[in-house]
Amino acid sequence: MKMNLPNKLTVLRIVLVPVFFLLCMWDFYGHLLAACAVFGAAALTDLLDGRIARKRGLITNLGKFLDPIADKVLTTAAFIALLMEIGGGHRWLWAWCLMLIMAREFVVATVRMMAAGGGEVVAADIWGKVKTVMQFIVVIFMLVTLDAVTLIGVIFKADVTLWHTLAVGIGDLMMVLTTVATVISGARYTLNNWRYIKED
Repeated sequence: MKMNLPNKLTVLRIVLVPVFFLLCMWDFYGHLLAACAVFGAAALTDLLDGRIARKRGLITNLGKFLDPIADKVLTTAAFIALLMEIGGGHRWLWAWCLMLIMAREFVVATVRMMAAGGGEVVAADIWGKVKTVMQFIVVIFMLVTLDAVTLIGVIFKADVTLWHTLAVGIGDLMMVLTTVATVISGARYTLNNWRYIKED
C-alpha cells in the first residue's frame, strides 16, 4: 500500500523518536538543545500532516490510527527523558504525572481498539489535540531552560542553582496543568465513545 504525504510525515515523527532520545541521553554541552531541535521538527510534522490531510482530502483510516500513536510515542519518550534529567524531589511529581498520562493513553487505546473491532476508527477530538500541544510546550520549555541554565553556568562560571530550581518549579506547574488536561481529554474521549464498550 502506497502511503500519502501526511502518513509519511506521521511515520517520520516516529522515526525521529530514537534520534531525540539518543540526544537526550548523550551527555555533552547543548545536548538538550539539540534534542529540542529534533523534538521541534517532530512536533512540526504533527502540525503539517493534519493540515495537509484536511486541505488535500487525504484523511485516511491509517492516518487516524497512526497519528495519535506517533504523538504518544514522542511525548512518552520526552517525559521519560525529562524524568531522568530532573533531579531531587521533583522526580516523584513527574513520575506520578507520567503514570496518569500513560493510564489515560491505555484507556483511550482500549476504547480505540474496541471501536476498530466494530469496523470504525475514532479520531482524536479537539481536547486530544489541546493536551498534545500542551505536552509539546512543556517538553520544549524544559529542554530549552534546563540546557540554557547549564550553559550559562558553564560559560559565566556562575552559580545557577536558583535559576535551575525556578525553571524546574515552573516546569512542575506546567506538567501538572498538562496532566489535568490529559486526564480530562481521556475522560471525554471515553464518555463520547462509551457505546463501543457497552456494545462489547
